[in-house]
Amino acid sequence: MDVGAEVYVTCGPRDAVAYVANRLRQDGDEPVRLYACGGDGTLNEVISGVMEAQSGAHGAECGQRRVEVGCYPCGSGNDYIKCWPGVDFADLRALVGAPSQPVDVMRVGDRYCVNVLNYGFEAEVCRTMEHVRRWPLLGGRMAYVTGIVHCLLHKRHNPCRISVDGEAWHSGDMLLGSAANGRFVGGGYQCAPRAVVDDGWLEAQCVDALSIPRFLRLIGSYRRGEHLDRVDMHDVVHHRRVHSMCFEADRDFSVVTDGELLTGRRFEITILPKAVNFIVPEK
Repeated sequence: MDVGAEVYVTCGPRDAVAYVANRLRQDGDEPVRLYACGGDGTLNEVISGVMEAQSGAHGAECGQRRVEVGCYPCGSGNDYIKCWPGVDFADLRALVGAPSQPVDVMRVGDRYCVNVLNYGFEAEVCRTMEHVRRWPLLGGRMAYVTGIVHCLLHKRHNPCRISVDGEAWHSGDMLLGSAANGRFVGGGYQCAPRAVVDDGWLEAQCVDALSIPRFLRLIGSYRRGEHLDRVDMHDVVHHRRVHSMCFEADRDFSVVTDGELLTGRRFEITILPKAVNFIVPEK
């Protein structure tokens, strides 16, 4: 299969967002396919560029052309594509000829998120990973495990207020909170097992602050996506399906969106149903 393509190598964070948005704002109404070659962060930037182009001054013109986004997985996590089990996104021939399907996107303030937004424990694990990823022994592929161990000891209590669909939902000390469109984080932890990428709903979740023994009893189920069904955890694991969610606190805190850390005191998340056409190869 001979396919013409233009290759763009990004120069730094958010560069792909600007490149994609500018290209789509150019004249022309021909269909276009964009392939993010990397991990969840690269895919986020490409989809963010598409969303910015469609919502900007040239949004009407961009909306008339068919824009499709694919992912060639060569990043460290590639959690979003795990929502399609058994599909080989690394088969480039199949990826180029594959159809697309509309999927939901989350708006986070003036940013976008396609997979999961995490607050608390997961965000602190991500922060630790950034710090140790180049360390010998503790970095590299061990960085996520290092982050979990560090945060188990030091980051199990994270004060925050959460509202969903405009109503107060949870307040006080918590282990973590999440707004999910996809199901996986951290290279395979199934944090939101009931999430569906094209159903127009957010999976809202929070887990109360836990003792170390109870955390250790929960973590295996959390990895396998069984934690919502644990009767012995119903008093600390809270879950709802919503259309909007808000995290806020009286101090600066961080959330992680598709692997990117953002810092602030308030984050509003809304679901945008079927906002992007995502390329999915046949099984």
